[in-house]
Amino acid sequence: MARSLGRNSSPLLTAIGVAVALIAIVGTQFLGWEWGDGRLVPTVIGVVAVAIAVVAVLARRE
Repeated sequence: MARSLGRNSSPLLTAIGVAVALIAIVGTQFLGWEWGDGRLVPTVIGVVAVAIAVVAVLARRE
């Protein structure tokens, strides 16, 4: 793999990644969120994070 995500990723994508990680930590530690427990909020956050990642990867390929 010639490219390192750390060197070539935009500051915006890094900030989004950090925000999603913080939301996940706060959600699991303080709000009782767990994957697969049937709640909508964690699932929506996960789906949005995946969508952003897919768009970012596809945009870099062009």
